[in-house]
Amino acid sequence: MKIIKKFIKIITPPHKWRLLFIIVFGILTGSVIFVFYISRGWSYLSEEPATCVNCHIMRTQYVTWHHSSHREHATCVDCHVPHDNIFRKYYFKANDGMRHATIFTLNTYPQVIRMHQAGQSVVQENCIRCHSNLNSMVGTNVSLEEIAQGKGKRCWDCHREVPHGTVKSLSSSPYGTIPVPKPDIPDWLNKIYK
Repeated sequence: MKIIKKFIKIITPPHKWRLLFIIVFGILTGSVIFVFYISRGWSYLSEEPATCVNCHIMRTQYVTWHHSSHREHATCVDCHVPHDNIFRKYYFKANDGMRHATIFTLNTYPQVIRMHQAGQSVVQENCIRCHSNLNSMVGTNVSLEEIAQGKGKRCWDCHREVPHGTVKSLSSSPYGTIPVPKPDIPDWLNKIYK
């Protein structure tokens, strides 16, 4: 109990700074909540493919996946996130999500999206995991490390158009439809301005 009281005393600002501290803390807390709401932060904890099109740059990937045979059996998370343990899964999701959020927020993404090395390893692992029966018959269970040593190919070297079809640029699927997110403006605010 003494330790808790001592800790509270240490983190409590001096009396003359308390009001300023409360105001700054309130502004920061409100800003974090607002950014979480605007960016639909809760949706990134789900495994819904529609989450991936929160960023408009992913439109082509979503549309081409939606028209593929994988749509019936696999979502984005099934292929692009590790499944060997829960800690690695959520660490990868958080790390990759922050990288994506930064790239999209700063508008520094390329015209054609390419997987980075960690993403390639995960996709290769998941191809092998899901298609283990077929792979064992054909003998293609190779990791990216083995591929780098010249002992095989990545799954998508031969199966380039599975599951995303031909994705050459943002305009690869001009007539494809995507789920439209609900507007960020609350209903009560919309009613005021109508």
